[in-house]
Amino acid sequence: MYDQPRPNRATPAMTFDQMLERVRYEGAYPTRERAEEAVRTVLAALGRRLTGDERVDLAQCLPVEAALTLTSQIPDTEHLTGWGFVKDLAERTGATPATARWDTGAVFAAVTHLAGPDLLARILHQLPGGYALLFGQAELRQPQLRAAAA
Repeated sequence: MYDQPRPNRATPAMTFDQMLERVRYEGAYPTRERAEEAVRTVLAALGRRLTGDERVDLAQCLPVEAALTLTSQIPDTEHLTGWGFVKDLAERTGATPATARWDTGAVFAAVTHLAGPDLLARILHQLPGGYALLFGQAELRQPQLRAAAA
């Protein structure tokens, strides 16, 4: 499985500059540079979590610069919940968990818009619990019941 572009790639719905402006607005960041920092760190973190067709399809929806950030990461075998994703991002960036959560929400708002509902549903199905809220969606998963120890 390789993260190669698929034939007949559609043009992303927005340019990287437009994406940065959207993230800047969503996150109320004072500068474009701060929005770009959030985009790069959050997409790199997401790139460590996504695999398969969802990773490739999301990369095709993103502007080229954002897609390269997403796909330059090697997927990690550790499955992090949504909260684990935020804590990991905070540790890697030296930010507080609150700041990492804010950055994630601002970037994922733009990603949600670009991915569309069908791809977003596939992405959320692949990821462990807790990510839907990060993408501004309701968490629709049913809790798994633990088997009774015999």
